Amino acid sequence: MVSADRLLAFAAMSVLVIVIPGPSVLFVIGRALAHGRRSAVATAVGNVFGSYLLVVAVAVGIGSLVERSVAVYLTVKLAGAAYLVYLGVQAFRHRKELKASAIRARSTGPERGDLRTVLDGVLVGVTNPKGVVFFAAVLPQFVDHSAGHVPLQMLLLGLVPITIGLVTDTLWGLTASAARTWFARSDRRLSLIGGAGGCTMIGLGVTVAVTGRAD
Repeated sequence: MVSADRLLAFAAMSVLVIVIPGPSVLFVIGRALAHGRRSAVATAVGNVFGSYLLVVAVAVGIGSLVERSVAVYLTVKLAGAAYLVYLGVQAFRHRKELKASAIRARSTGPERGDLRTVLDGVLVGVTNPKGVVFFAAVLPQFVDHSAGHVPLQMLLLGLVPITIGLVTDTLWGLTASAARTWFARSDRRLSLIGGAGGCTMIGLGVTVAVTGRAD
């Protein structure tokens, strides 16, 4: 249904967009620095779920409404920004609760809060202004209207950047968590890196709020 040349062209376009770190990447890095590898991977998974919800929205026509309406666009963008700032503040407030002994204990047993972490990632992914614009404005350009089944084509095409994003976000998260593991040898250094993760998310939220469409 979707030709190979369109898939390859869309994949190339997706790579060009994804390699530029955006809200999802910085959020994964912030979570990795604040909470470690498991949270980073769970956040990356949540991000791609949230991003694919944007693909579904575009496929059924909701995405175009968000792109055309300034009010709806600003609501989505500011909601995501506010949530990022909230998570950053929470991470910064609890930075001194990060202990090397606790990290070692978690490495030998299950970590709580995986579902909540995934849901956080979903919310950030679905309110990502970069994703909204990309899927609403770029995705439809690669659909072959003469072939019919336009929504299904969009859903299939949308799997391309989602797959690429899952791989790259996970790699970013694992890299950041590896650095955190080194810092975890000291409670003081761990507290500093936890605060850095919180500040990253706060800065990201502010950036998301003040950038984007100005109309």
